[in-house]
Amino acid sequence: MAKLIDGLLVSQHIKNIVKNDVSTLLSKGIKPCLATVLVGDNQASATYVKNKQIAASSVGILTRDFRLSQDITQEELSKIIEELNYDENVHGILIQLPLPDQIEPSITNMVRHEKDVDGLTSYNLGLLLEGTPKLIPCTPLGILELLDFYKIDVKGIDVAIINRSNLVGKPLGILLMNRDATVTFFHSKSRGIEDRLKNFDCIITAVGDREKFTLTGNMVKDGAIIFDVGITRINGKIRGDVDFESVSEKASYLTPVPGGVGPMTVTMLLKNTVYATRIINKIDNN
Repeated sequence: MAKLIDGLLVSQHIKNIVKNDVSTLLSKGIKPCLATVLVGDNQASATYVKNKQIAASSVGILTRDFRLSQDITQEELSKIIEELNYDENVHGILIQLPLPDQIEPSITNMVRHEKDVDGLTSYNLGLLLEGTPKLIPCTPLGILELLDFYKIDVKGIDVAIINRSNLVGKPLGILLMNRDATVTFFHSKSRGIEDRLKNFDCIITAVGDREKFTLTGNMVKDGAIIFDVGITRINGKIRGDVDFESVSEKASYLTPVPGGVGPMTVTMLLKNTVYATRIINKIDNN
């Protein structure tokens, strides 16, 4: 049976470190602050934002909550982001995705790169590609933290990432290649994915739609390392991309859903907020 990678355990360990870092900043008269921007009344997004605010409060990070109308214009949203960029008391800006159709996705590039705690601006993604990252997208960063905690070395191994988004797949692939893994991307247009996955030492799946894709035991190599980033709600319950029962019999390590990668994503937001606070205040992050 696979060893479970406990995201709740690791996230609490990192939260304790972040809490100590916040205390150090407070002793210097610096109060880390995260501004959350939610457009519209999507209940799932509202829940995500609330959970992030609660997590921030638990480690001493202040939050400022911006709830905006579904029909807000590009210009109006741009003005709010610009104000937050120049607010010296705000150190991190989180724009909750997805955004309404009238808002261009490039609006995230308006966020000042030092305050880009999601790591999604072209500037921060460029630093990541260059090999000198500062603020890294939260989910990929969380997976790296799990690898480190469980002392899993990816050097020289073959990794499959079933996702090619800027939020997860692409930055994660770069981070793993920087650790000398050999990375292959799979997506909705990939052919023969079920048979090809059997050749990989590590599979990271982030599809989030079990009707389109479910990772089952017959697709997995014996001893493979499996990270399940997908979230699907089935009959009121949260499920991942992985058929847990069959895959757990083949894998060496496996993240559960819930309780695996999810908690790490929120915790990395807190870590990034403290990192951003130190950057803005010109405090060494090493």
